Amino acid sequence: MTRQRHDVLQGTLDLLILKVLVREAMHGYGVMIRLRELTEGVFDVTPGSLFPSLQRLERKGWIEGEWGTSENNRRACFYSITKAGRKQLMREEQQWSAITVAVAKVLQNS
Repeated sequence: MTRQRHDVLQGTLDLLILKVLVREAMHGYGVMIRLRELTEGVFDVTPGSLFPSLQRLERKGWIEGEWGTSENNRRACFYSITKAGRKQLMREEQQWSAITVAVAKVLQNS
């Protein structure tokens, strides 16, 4: 069975990034790879979507970046989730759960 690739639904990319960063700090490319792995290739986030999202999350104070050296010896910004980001992640997970329950109800009763 071939996996179909899908665009990440608008508004969910922030949630996915925060969830990935809750385990460990990562550079942007690492976040892209991890999202691809976790979704088994269903969500293939592009740099054109990811990096503006990382910048937006940083402006909101939900993540912070620190420059360092990547595993292949290149300069990279490593992002980590902040305390405010953890609170936001909890809020977004609750909202996402409510949305998925509501959608499931509609799909089951149509």
